[in-house]
Amino acid sequence: QYQLVESGGGLVQPGGSLRLSCAASGFTLDYYAIGWFRQAPGKDREAVLCISSSGDSTNYADSVKGRFTISRDNAKNTVYLQMNSLKPEDTAVYYCAAGAYCSAHRNEYDYWGQGTQVTVSS
Repeated sequence: QYQLVESGGGLVQPGGSLRLSCAASGFTLDYYAIGWFRQAPGKDREAVLCISSSGDSTNYADSVKGRFTISRDNAKNTVYLQMNSLKPEDTAVYYCAAGAYCSAHRNEYDYWGQGTQVTVSS
């Protein structure tokens, strides 16, 4: 069974950092693009960043530019989302998804994790 599991979420103060992990089980991430999405209460799920199978990253959210980075460790079958200088507006459930290529559109991804909550508050 193909599964993605996110971890690393939690409560952090504004200006703080978190690193989210997206680990795969049942399949290898080597040949997949991995996207990070987020969904705040009452809002649509939005694409944040994506990393291709070759390691190229694409930023879909101007609000995180210069603060969030995405990376992958194929040896650990894991993709990371490093989030720095966090703001209250970054509060959301963060999801990772696997697909054939990077896209801002949810329906282009084949597998999804269950999400991890990130709350930025003092």
